[in-house]
Amino acid sequence: MKNILVTGGAGFIGSNFINHILKERDDYFIINLDKLTYAGNLENLVESENHKHYRFVKGDICNAELVNYLFEKYKIKHVINFAAESHVDRSILGSAIFYQTNVIGTNVLLETARRNEVEKFLQVSTDEVYGSL
Repeated sequence: MKNILVTGGAGFIGSNFINHILKERDDYFIINLDKLTYAGNLENLVESENHKHYRFVKGDICNAELVNYLFEKYKIKHVINFAAESHVDRSILGSAIFYQTNVIGTNVLLETARRNEVEKFLQVSTDEVYGSL
Protein backbone atom coordinates (compact mmCIF):
# COMPACT_ATOMS: atom_id res chain seq x y z
CA MET A 1 0.00 0.00 0.00
CA LYS A 2 1.36 3.41 -0.99
CA ASN A 3 0.31 6.20 1.36
CA ILE A 4 -0.10 9.42 -0.61
CA LEU A 5 -0.63 12.86 0.88
CA VAL A 6 -2.81 14.89 -1.47
CA THR A 7 -3.11 18.55 -0.54
CA GLY A 8 -5.90 20.73 -1.86
CA GLY A 9 -7.86 17.62 -2.69
CA ALA A 10 -11.27 19.27 -2.26
CA GLY A 11 -10.65 21.64 -5.15
CA PHE A 12 -11.66 20.93 -8.73
CA ILE A 13 -8.43 19.33 -9.96
CA GLY A 14 -7.54 17.60 -6.69
CA SER A 15 -10.96 16.06 -6.14
CA ASN A 16 -11.11 14.70 -9.68
CA PHE A 17 -7.66 13.18 -9.17
CA ILE A 18 -8.70 11.55 -5.87
CA ASN A 19 -11.98 10.20 -7.26
CA HIS A 20 -10.17 8.76 -10.28
CA ILE A 21 -7.32 7.15 -8.31
CA LEU A 22 -9.65 5.53 -5.79
CA LYS A 23 -11.67 4.02 -8.65
CA GLU A 24 -8.63 2.76 -10.54
CA ARG A 25 -6.13 1.70 -7.87
CA ASP A 26 -6.36 -0.68 -4.93
CA ASP A 27 -2.81 -0.12 -3.75
CA TYR A 28 -3.05 3.58 -2.82
CA PHE A 29 -4.23 5.08 0.46
CA ILE A 30 -5.07 8.78 0.07
CA ILE A 31 -4.78 11.30 2.90
CA ASN A 32 -6.43 14.52 1.70
CA LEU A 33 -5.30 17.66 3.54
CA ASP A 34 -7.43 20.66 2.59
CA LYS A 35 -8.13 23.99 4.29
CA LEU A 36 -11.54 24.24 2.58
CA THR A 37 -11.21 27.83 1.43
CA TYR A 38 -13.29 29.36 -1.39
CA ALA A 39 -12.06 26.73 -3.90
CA GLY A 40 -12.52 23.64 -1.72
CA ASN A 41 -15.81 21.79 -1.65
CA LEU A 42 -16.33 18.41 0.02
CA GLU A 43 -19.31 17.78 -2.26
CA ASN A 44 -16.68 17.13 -4.96
CA LEU A 45 -15.63 14.04 -2.96
CA VAL A 46 -19.01 12.46 -2.15
CA GLU A 47 -18.17 9.35 -4.18
CA SER A 48 -14.91 8.84 -2.25
CA GLU A 49 -15.72 10.05 1.27
CA ASN A 50 -16.46 6.56 2.64
CA HIS A 51 -13.82 4.69 0.66
CA LYS A 52 -11.68 2.41 2.85
CA HIS A 53 -8.50 3.88 1.34
CA TYR A 54 -9.37 7.53 1.96
CA ARG A 55 -9.06 9.96 4.88
CA PHE A 56 -9.93 13.66 4.90
CA VAL A 57 -8.09 16.06 7.20
CA LYS A 58 -9.17 19.69 7.42
CA GLY A 59 -6.06 21.78 7.83
CA ASP A 60 -3.53 24.17 6.38
CA ILE A 61 -0.29 23.19 4.62
CA CYS A 62 1.33 26.11 6.48
CA ASN A 63 0.79 24.26 9.77
CA ALA A 64 4.15 22.48 10.06
CA GLU A 65 3.10 20.59 13.20
CA LEU A 66 0.03 19.12 11.48
CA VAL A 67 1.93 18.28 8.29
CA ASN A 68 4.67 16.54 10.27
CA TYR A 69 2.06 14.62 12.29
CA LEU A 70 0.42 13.35 9.09
CA PHE A 71 3.77 12.26 7.63
CA GLU A 72 4.60 10.34 10.79
CA LYS A 73 1.14 8.85 11.40
CA TYR A 74 0.61 7.66 7.83
CA LYS A 75 4.26 7.03 6.87
CA ILE A 76 3.84 9.23 3.79
CA LYS A 77 6.18 8.41 0.90
CA HIS A 78 4.40 10.29 -1.92
CA VAL A 79 3.06 13.86 -2.01
CA ILE A 80 0.88 15.52 -4.63
CA ASN A 81 0.44 19.22 -3.88
CA PHE A 82 -2.68 20.76 -5.41
CA ALA A 83 -3.01 23.32 -2.58
CA ALA A 84 -2.57 26.85 -3.87
CA GLU A 85 -4.01 30.29 -4.08
CA SER A 86 -4.25 30.94 -7.80
CA HIS A 87 -6.96 33.42 -8.74
CA VAL A 88 -5.28 36.54 -10.10
CA ASP A 89 -8.15 38.86 -9.15
CA ARG A 90 -7.89 37.73 -5.53
CA SER A 91 -4.12 38.30 -5.51
CA ILE A 92 -4.62 41.94 -6.46
CA LEU A 93 -6.95 42.47 -3.49
CA GLY A 94 -4.61 40.77 -1.01
CA SER A 95 -1.27 39.18 -1.81
CA ALA A 96 -0.32 38.00 1.71
CA ILE A 97 -2.42 34.82 1.61
CA PHE A 98 -0.88 33.95 -1.77
CA TYR A 99 2.62 34.26 -0.35
CA GLN A 100 1.63 32.34 2.78
CA THR A 101 0.11 29.36 0.95
CA ASN A 102 2.14 29.24 -2.26
CA VAL A 103 5.55 29.94 -0.74
CA ILE A 104 5.47 29.16 2.99
CA GLY A 105 3.03 26.25 2.70
CA THR A 106 4.90 24.64 -0.18
CA ASN A 107 8.15 25.08 1.75
CA VAL A 108 6.61 23.33 4.78
CA LEU A 109 5.64 20.41 2.55
CA LEU A 110 9.04 20.24 0.85
CA GLU A 111 11.02 20.39 4.10
CA THR A 112 8.82 17.78 5.76
CA ALA A 113 9.09 15.58 2.67
CA ARG A 114 12.89 15.92 2.72
CA ARG A 115 13.14 15.03 6.42
CA ASN A 116 10.90 12.00 5.90
CA GLU A 117 12.74 10.81 2.78
CA VAL A 118 9.70 11.01 0.52
CA GLU A 119 10.14 9.09 -2.72
CA LYS A 120 8.06 11.37 -4.97
CA PHE A 121 6.81 14.95 -4.70
CA LEU A 122 4.59 16.29 -7.46
CA GLN A 123 3.85 20.02 -7.56
CA VAL A 124 0.62 20.72 -9.47
CA SER A 125 -0.90 24.04 -10.40
CA THR A 126 -2.93 25.91 -13.01
CA ASP A 127 -2.28 28.21 -15.93
CA GLU A 128 -2.85 31.14 -13.56
CA VAL A 129 0.38 30.14 -11.81
CA TYR A 130 2.45 28.65 -14.64
CA GLY A 131 1.09 30.85 -17.44
CA SER A 132 -0.62 29.89 -20.68
CA LEU A 133 0.94 27.37 -23.03
